[in-house]
Parts: sequence; structure tokens; C-alpha cells
Amino acid sequence: MADRFRLTLAQLNPTVGAIADNADAAHAAWLKGREAGADMVALPEMFVTGYQTQDLVMKPAFHQHAMQAVEALAVTCADGPALGIGGPWAEDGELFNAYFILKGGKIVSKVLKHNLPNDHVFDEVRLYDAGPLGGPYAVGDTRVGTPICEDAWHPEVSETLAETGAEFLLVPNGSPYYRGKLETRLNHMVGRVVETGLPLIYLNMVGAQDDQIFDGASFALNPHGELAMLMPAFDEEIRTIELERGDDGWCILPAGETPQPDEWEQDYRAMVQATRDYFGKTGFRKAVLGLSGGVDSALVAAIAVDALGSENVRCVMLPSEYTSQHSLEDAETVAKALGCRYDYIPISGARAAVTEALAPLFEGTTPDVTEENIQSRLRGLLLMALSNKFGEMVLTTGNKSEVAVGYATIYGDMSGGYNPLKDLYKTRVFQTCRWRNENHRDWMMGPAGEVITPRVIDKPPSAELREDQKDEDSLPPYEDLDRILEALIDDEKSVAEVVAMGFERDVVKKIEHLIYISEYKRFQSAPGARLTKRSFWLDRRYPIVNRWRDPS
Repeated sequence: MADRFRLTLAQLNPTVGAIADNADAAHAAWLKGREAGADMVALPEMFVTGYQTQDLVMKPAFHQHAMQAVEALAVTCADGPALGIGGPWAEDGELFNAYFILKGGKIVSKVLKHNLPNDHVFDEVRLYDAGPLGGPYAVGDTRVGTPICEDAWHPEVSETLAETGAEFLLVPNGSPYYRGKLETRLNHMVGRVVETGLPLIYLNMVGAQDDQIFDGASFALNPHGELAMLMPAFDEEIRTIELERGDDGWCILPAGETPQPDEWEQDYRAMVQATRDYFGKTGFRKAVLGLSGGVDSALVAAIAVDALGSENVRCVMLPSEYTSQHSLEDAETVAKALGCRYDYIPISGARAAVTEALAPLFEGTTPDVTEENIQSRLRGLLLMALSNKFGEMVLTTGNKSEVAVGYATIYGDMSGGYNPLKDLYKTRVFQTCRWRNENHRDWMMGPAGEVITPRVIDKPPSAELREDQKDEDSLPPYEDLDRILEALIDDEKSVAEVVAMGFERDVVKKIEHLIYISEYKRFQSAPGARLTKRSFWLDRRYPIVNRWRDPS
């Protein structure tokens, strides 16, 4: 029996629906594995279709196309190492999330996912049928067990594979990022290693799909849980590792541990990667955004420039009579520091025209938020006009705090195609701006240094829709607001529990009410980068019509 097994891991970025391109990327990885003398080349879960496909995978023409691509790939990769690749498999009226082993011109083994995740962003129970508990497959004279993603988060699949002769575990994944996710993965996988006594290789994809970002950070663990290899977070990489058979079974030889970024860098990288891939995978090259002189739009501008390059970002100042001089100065300073185009379109004339048109109907009424929102909606209209004329996607700039309580205007500043800050609370916006000013990485396309002037970060936040307006006129200070929001949204605490944290009940009830009545806005809002386990969209699905309020 062989004493060595060489495995090439392809931590790559597929695109949903780009079946031919994904297959080509798999073939290129296989060629590199063949050059490295690999016994097997492995790609992540559902790689041939991209992930997540959502309901697209249930379309017969789609999953049949994917299956045909896998069969064609087997022929292309006939002469060389085995190839493991994820994709759908339909048989006898059932549809499975499968992992295919290709060798000698054909599919020699199929692993069918047994545990289907049905929480957070996952709906696999409605998409797929559960496969049976199965045994390992052979690559040469080595028996490999493959729990597919969720299968490795539960003990029974890995235990069955160990009991039926698997010599090591290869876990292909489409595991999306949230803050602290790597530690969670490691803890679960150490559990599988300790239970089975087998080495485990965890292979994750990278890249973004809609709101989800796949962060890679693939790793390998030896039988007692020691880390033998760790790949970079967010970056594509192909790495070959070796396993060696000894008296006690297989052991993974040390294959390098790439240092991992801290949580501030990971969040920022996730927002940049999400923006870059959302543009690239939808066919857009250029972005446009309203640059108000405030902290949120400044951070979005920095993210856009780091994702797309300064030459592909247009910043637009759209001032009214309520726009302060320091906002005008700060917006221009940020645009110049980032090196992107800066345009200036006053809205006072347009606002006067709208006010005049509505005057006969509004006669006898008192000006209120209606007139304020006209300004925001005019800005949205003008940004969308630029988008239509020049093919630039509008980036919206509302942070999670504002999105949560509806402190944003639907069809106004919520207009646009993508929101990088959608899952970033306001207090983290300030700190993320400071982090970006102090740090620069190779994956950032923007300039190094202080790109967000400190005055933007330090001044009191304001929508500037009326004279001397401040956010805290109608909301608690953001330090308090974010703690309340995290408790009510991220932790699903009751009103009584939040009050016990030291907040006044009337304030908590007001915030609870704002969250619920703003659901219809979020339902129509742009997608945005997912950074936590409780992002708006698939993580948190609440009814729009909802009369319930917490009586506690």
C-alpha cells in the first residue's frame, strides 16, 4: 500500500450559473495538481454551479446542464489525478447536493449530502433530498471519506465513514463568512477529528454571491486536533498537501499556516470582496454614489475605490440649502483623497419646482418629514439618472442602525443596487473608518493613508434635511441605539431583558416599534454584505404586516 497521498486543494471563487467558466477553473486546478504529482485534486461544494444557487438548482434544464458539465469534465480530466468537485445530481425524481469523484474519464463515485442545513441563510431542505449515510470511496488504494459541509457539523456522517474504513476525511464546503466564523469551524472540526481519530481536511470556497461572502481559510487537522495547514482568508489559492501513513494511520505533513486577519480587517475585506464580486459577476464595472460629507458615504466611497479602483467610482455631492459648508468641504476632501471623480449637482432648484407643484395640494398643512424626504428622493432620482445614462451602479450608504429603525428614505437614499454597509452598525462604521485610515493591504485598489478626513468621523451625524438637524434629535445616541438593536435583533432579547440592561422602557419600546414598522422598507432595499449571523434578508425573515409588540 502507498505510504504517501498527495492532495491538491483548490480554494477558488466560482460564479453562480457560470457552469462552463466554473468547469474551466476546475480543469485549470486539475492541471496544476497533475503538475504537482497529486493523487487527487479537490474543489469545494457545488463548485460547478456556484453557491448558493437558491431555487435555480431546481430548474431541470439548469441541473441537467451542470450534470453534463461534470460528465464532460471527467472526460477532459481522464489522464491524471482523481478530481473531486461538487454539483447537483438528479436521479429517480430526487435532487441531491452531491460530490463527484472523477477518474479515468468517468464519474467513479458520488457522495450525496445527508444533513441539509435549514437555518440562517440556508434553505437546503426545500431544495434537495437527503442522501443516505454512506461509506468511503477509493482513490487508488486509499479510502477517503467525504462529509459535505453540514455533514461535518454533526457526528453521525463522520462516524459512519470511520466505521466503514475511511482513512482520512475531506470536507468540501460552501461556508459563508460571519464575524468569528473560523473559530466556530475549527471547534466543530476538532470534534470530528477527536471522535473519529482521523485526519480532516476542510476545503472552503472564496468569493461573494449576493449578500454572502465565502472566506476560504481552508485548513487541515491531524488526529489529535493539531493544525497542520491553514490557507489564506478570502484569497484564491491552490495548495498541495501530503499525508503520510505511519503505524498509527495517516498524518498530514505540515503545509504552512497563513496568518489570519483580525475581525476589523475581515469585516472590511468582506465588504470590499462583496462589492467587487457583485459588480464583476453582474457585469457592472463602475459605481456612483451620493457623497454627503458624512461618515457612511465616505466609508462606502472608500470600499468602492478599494473594490473597483478610483477610476471606476463617481462621487456626487447633491447639496440643498441645509447642506453645511463643512459637509461640502469634507465631501470634496474625501473624493480627492480617494482619487475618484467628484461631481456637484445642487438640488435646490429641483426641490423648489417639486414644492411649487405640490403647493396647491399641501396648502394649509405644516411642513414636516414629507418635505424633508423630497430632498432625499430627488437625490435618489438624480443618482439613478446618472446610473441609467452612464451604466454606473448606484451604491446605497445606509448602515445597519439606520436600516433597522427606518432612518432612511425609501425611493430616496435607499435607491440603488448594492449596500456595502447593510450589516454594519453605526458605531462600527466609525471604527472601520479609523481602521482604513491606519491600514492598507495589497487587495485594496485605493490609495494608502488617511482617505477619510478625521472631521468626517468625529462630527455629530446629521441627515441635513432641516436646519441644525442631528440624528440624536430623534434617536438615542448611537452607542445606546446599537446596544439596543443588537439585543433586539441579533440576540432576539425581550423588551424586559433590554430594560434590565439599563435602558428606559419607553426608549426600548420606541426602538422596537421602529424596527417593526420599517420591515417594508427593508423588504424593498438593496442587498448588502453579510457580516453577522443576523443580517437583514435571509438571516432574519419577519412579516411586513405585523401588529404584535412585546408586552413585557
